[in-house]
Parts: sequence; C-alpha cells; structure tokens
Amino acid sequence: MSKRLIPLAAMEKLLKEAGAERVSEGAKQETKEALEKHARVIGKLAAKFAQHAGRKTVQAEDIKMALQTFSR
Repeated sequence: MSKRLIPLAAMEKLLKEAGAERVSEGAKQETKEALEKHARVIGKLAAKFAQHAGRKTVQAEDIKMALQTFSR
C-alpha cells in the first residue's frame, strides 16, 4: 500500500476547513488512512457498477451510485 496516495498537507487543510485550529500529525495520518480506506471501498463498488453496465471505465454516475450504497 502506497504511503503517498493522499498528502498529509491535504488532510491538515481539510481538518482546518472543518474548524480545527491546530492539527496533530497523528490526526492527519488517521484522517488519511480513513479516507483512503473508504475510497477503496467506494472504488470497488463503482467498478462493479461499471462492469454490470458492460463498461470498463468507471464514470461519475458509478461513483454516485457507490456513494449511495456506501452511505446506507
């Protein structure tokens, strides 16, 4: 598993935009790992939707359907 999928600086920015004044390295790392884990699950679901539709290319609608399924 690559350590550089999502930069930690992006996690700090997201957390600060959510209202955090300061963000620890641990908080950035935990947020990164959670987002990457969820993105993998959503990606797998989206790939299944694309395959079911007879496509090899995942499209925005596949991601939207995967998000709806994931958030249930």
